[in-house]
Amino acid sequence: MIFNQYYLECLSHASYLIGDEAGGKAVVVDPRRDVQVYLDDAKENGLEICLVIETHFHADFISGHLELARATGAEIGYGEAAADTEYEIRRLADGEVIDLGNAWLRILATPGHTPESISVVVYENAGDEVPYGVLTGDTLFIGDVGRPDLLASVGFTAEDLAGQLYDSLRGKLLGLPAETRVFPAHGAGSACGRNLSTATQSTLAHEMNTNYALAPMSKTEFVDVVTEGQPAAPPYFLYDAVRNRQERPVLDEAEAARPLPLAEVRRLQESGAIVLDCREPAEFAAGHLAGSVNVGLSGRYAEYTGDIVDPSTSIVLVAPEGTEHEAKVRLGRIGYDNVVGYLENPQMAFSENEDAVRLSSKLTAAELRGRLEEIPDLQVVDVRQPGEAEAGAIPKSVNIPLPQLNSRIDELDPGRPTVVYCAGGYRSSIGASRLAAAGFADVSDLIGGYTAWKAGNQEPVGSL
Repeated sequence: MIFNQYYLECLSHASYLIGDEAGGKAVVVDPRRDVQVYLDDAKENGLEICLVIETHFHADFISGHLELARATGAEIGYGEAAADTEYEIRRLADGEVIDLGNAWLRILATPGHTPESISVVVYENAGDEVPYGVLTGDTLFIGDVGRPDLLASVGFTAEDLAGQLYDSLRGKLLGLPAETRVFPAHGAGSACGRNLSTATQSTLAHEMNTNYALAPMSKTEFVDVVTEGQPAAPPYFLYDAVRNRQERPVLDEAEAARPLPLAEVRRLQESGAIVLDCREPAEFAAGHLAGSVNVGLSGRYAEYTGDIVDPSTSIVLVAPEGTEHEAKVRLGRIGYDNVVGYLENPQMAFSENEDAVRLSSKLTAAELRGRLEEIPDLQVVDVRQPGEAEAGAIPKSVNIPLPQLNSRIDELDPGRPTVVYCAGGYRSSIGASRLAAAGFADVSDLIGGYTAWKAGNQEPVGSL
């Protein structure tokens, strides 16, 4: 059996290729949209990808099922409870066996994160009593379980789905042998849960001993536990969940972004395009195109872009030299296919057009303390998630998680001096640049974030 896990750190996303050398067949589970890596590995091992299995309709990325189907002719499989799609699918029944040769897979219906969620039990040899492992999708994570609230806005209550999740975990997954390996679809950092581990595999025995959601409790207690305190979901999640059911253009991984002169970039900006500067926050602060928004490529770039940029908006990139293609592909992974180009030679463009360039204000923790004492109406905005803010916050701050900044921007006064902070400084640069682009005249962000503030021996207080 060939079993490959592919882990994409920037989206905390795990996908899998399972193949059988004897039968020559392979299945890909929960693929990312840039699928060449699966095609290359299948070819190297003499395998034909015959089926793409989606454990559910993903919300945090655009899956690569259409790309793989186009490239290989493979079928696309979902759980039998899946809603209708615009493309042809194979509905996989609970208990159905997929024969790859010596290796085989068994489908388990495990609703809860979504109604159509399934898990895939992998057997290295037909007849093995103990499976090689189980691919749990977003049903069971390492250290957590899938959140049941993402579909609350489209006809399902979080409480109903949480009840289904309780039954799926205890009635299906925990019925497998305790030594069964667990391979989830996401790890730490994903907004699909709140307490995910950095580990990329586990065992059912380990999860039963350490995962809070698998501790003995009633269904009512479980529902309460898994529906409370979930982080604010990125606003693009609903867009992706719907897009994954639709027929759409496939991603061309090789298509290069188009270089644009500054005059063209400014014309596009005036026509409604957003200039997305994916340099590091310090470089952005030292000089950037007026009205641009900073989301550094080194972090969770695509996800945070999805927090503050509408999927329908045209995007012009300002990227470190040589990373323009990467920046474009990473946005394509969440369905943002509207990159019209990138600014050619930013340093030269900025040096020759200083009137178009702005600087960003950054404050140390000591400087922020001085401003709090000197400016009575200072507006301090905490863009961390609520759970982070509850553990300690800067005095007089208001908590508006970054995914909610666009929808709640009217709660802030653009005429007041404003300071934005997060945990370490990455998200605050995004938030501060978004506010500046919206017309806030005096915006700064905190260097080092709350970590630096706390290290300065300031007493944490509850967020106001």
